[in-house]
Amino acid sequence: MDEGLGGSSSTDEGLLTSLVDPFIGTGGHGHVFLGANVPFGLVQLGPTEPVRGWDWCSGYHYSDSVLVGFSMMHLSGTGIGDLGDISLMPVGDEVRRTTVFSHRNERVRPGYYSLFIDESGILAELTATARCGMHKYTFPATQQRQQLLLDLDEGIGWDRTSAISLRRVDARTLVGWRRSRGWASDQQIFFAAEFSKPVDVTPLSNDTLTLVSAPNDGSPLLVRIGLSPVSTDNALLNLHAEMTTWDFAQVAAAARKAWEEQLGKIRVSSTDERAKRIFYTALYHTMVAPSVFSDVNGDYRGSDGGVHHGDFINYTTLSLWDTYRAAHPLMTLIHPERQKDIAQTMLHIFREQGKLPIWHLMGNETDCMVGYPAIPVLADLVLKGYDVDAREALEAMKTSAMRDERGLKWLKEYGYLPYDLDKENETVAKGMEYALADACIAKVAKVVGDKQAYRYFLQRSQAYKKYYDPQTGFMRGLDSKGKFRELSGEFQATHQHHDYTEGNAWQYLWLVPHDVPGLVSLLGGKQRFVEKLDSLFVVEGDLGENAAPDISGLIGQYAHGNEPSHHVIYLYNAVGMPWKSAPLLRRVFSEMYNDEKDGLCGNEDVGQMSAWYVLSTMGIYQVEPAGGRYYIGSPLFDEVEMRVGGGKTFRIVAHDNSDTHIHVRSALLNGRKYMKPYLDFKDIVKGGTLELWMSDQPRLLR
Repeated sequence: MDEGLGGSSSTDEGLLTSLVDPFIGTGGHGHVFLGANVPFGLVQLGPTEPVRGWDWCSGYHYSDSVLVGFSMMHLSGTGIGDLGDISLMPVGDEVRRTTVFSHRNERVRPGYYSLFIDESGILAELTATARCGMHKYTFPATQQRQQLLLDLDEGIGWDRTSAISLRRVDARTLVGWRRSRGWASDQQIFFAAEFSKPVDVTPLSNDTLTLVSAPNDGSPLLVRIGLSPVSTDNALLNLHAEMTTWDFAQVAAAARKAWEEQLGKIRVSSTDERAKRIFYTALYHTMVAPSVFSDVNGDYRGSDGGVHHGDFINYTTLSLWDTYRAAHPLMTLIHPERQKDIAQTMLHIFREQGKLPIWHLMGNETDCMVGYPAIPVLADLVLKGYDVDAREALEAMKTSAMRDERGLKWLKEYGYLPYDLDKENETVAKGMEYALADACIAKVAKVVGDKQAYRYFLQRSQAYKKYYDPQTGFMRGLDSKGKFRELSGEFQATHQHHDYTEGNAWQYLWLVPHDVPGLVSLLGGKQRFVEKLDSLFVVEGDLGENAAPDISGLIGQYAHGNEPSHHVIYLYNAVGMPWKSAPLLRRVFSEMYNDEKDGLCGNEDVGQMSAWYVLSTMGIYQVEPAGGRYYIGSPLFDEVEMRVGGGKTFRIVAHDNSDTHIHVRSALLNGRKYMKPYLDFKDIVKGGTLELWMSDQPRLLR
């Protein structure tokens, strides 16, 4: 095994990629991808295991040791399984469909994965570019033929093959496609596979399984595979554009360089190597997706199923209900060069399907989760001044928010979502997500000068107040006559069959990040608000046997393992009490994240769980869903240097920082006294330095 690729060596010293441990989150309920990829690449090439339940959503769980192949595509951190397309499995002289393996024989770092399979004596090595993957298989000298099973049927989770095609172009080239139904209702992926030597091709079992073999001449068998959502011709085009060599080490080195460049956008200073390992692994996880979903020539498959051509990079795997909260606000800081393409992706999806994306996967709208979560992301880009046509964005938001679907018909008619019409479930969660997105529309309408839209959506953003029941002190479902549903218990969280989405009454009370002053008033003023918020972190109760497994990472009823809670600690900062948030933040840092296989307290959710950690340990977090107000928390690191684009750098220096000095006593921004509890986006991206003096005694920032 090449230790320069798969293991640690003296050449790793000083490299940020050496601090990344991709195994973090592969155990527990993390559901992260393990394998070889590059930042935001379509190809996520790695081992795939038999799917045995919810914890195999990515196709891999550390508790397992059975391999079905090395697949070109995986998801990371989702709660539903899909993909697993185009799988290769190296086999010995006796062809077996699966093999056992040992984790002690796995080596992985950003851009590279290897596994020595004891059972067959075969060494598998993988690396990738954005649209291509390279497999390298070294067979034992005693094996007569080098053999691979090409599987076009195997999928992950809900994925089921609906049609396939495989065609031999020449002695070293195969092309084909796979069409499947699953979470993505009509996924189409095309591929082109080139082998390093001439191969024989033998169809097996209904042509979904093919044996590809060559005489064992002592040299490894390499396979280069290009993917395309459009055609086999484009798959070949992508392959010849991105993978111009058969030098595996060169491709792996380029992948590592790509990761090094992206990880280098944030540099943290600390003597705590464990903390840095958790941080850079988290930063790595934020860049698995969104994934490139267009070819090198600009072609892509749109939401209407047709082939389109664009002058932008089209993206997929948009887990927006999760990622609008922290992953996208982080991207606006460190990946400014990608934001125009993110916006164009959303606007093109709108043109193709008539609404902005909800949870978009491989050109398909899954309509997964509640609300219209693209709106906070798109509004955030407009309000932060990115290259987005604000009027076009506003029209897309307005149209998406006025459709007669997903409960919106009733929102327009009643001003809230009655639970007794059309058997609507999760109406409180839906209504509150709509309210916060409506506030974002109002902000953009104000910028554009659309007074009518501003007034209408500002009013609708206050709809969250209708769900508040002062008798119980919680948000509750309402029927069409305005009567509250009987609260079966403030702790109950029956999955998909009550008023909340993956949560309970305690957790959804706080989902008003767009109007904290309004929520304070609704709860009876600042004192009562804070008393109730204090209670959240200590009260305990039974969620019920039918609760969603996503409700995890509990501190009282605060559930860090699921996204609706992610802004809640910072509500203390928003009401001028940062000394109450600091110990809770430090507790989450230490208890909910670690450097073990089960190092995440909930599923990764396509970068959101890790993005919270990255922003929060730097000392900032965007609470409001759009606009760029980053509250100052309790930085874990002594110094952070963040590249914010245009050659500019923003530094956060925490003087006297320690496990006991967790409170901000005073602050300077660019040498001047700073008393605000938050930083504005515009102040961060123009570069500069925020100096914080930490203490065991807090001081109020006003």
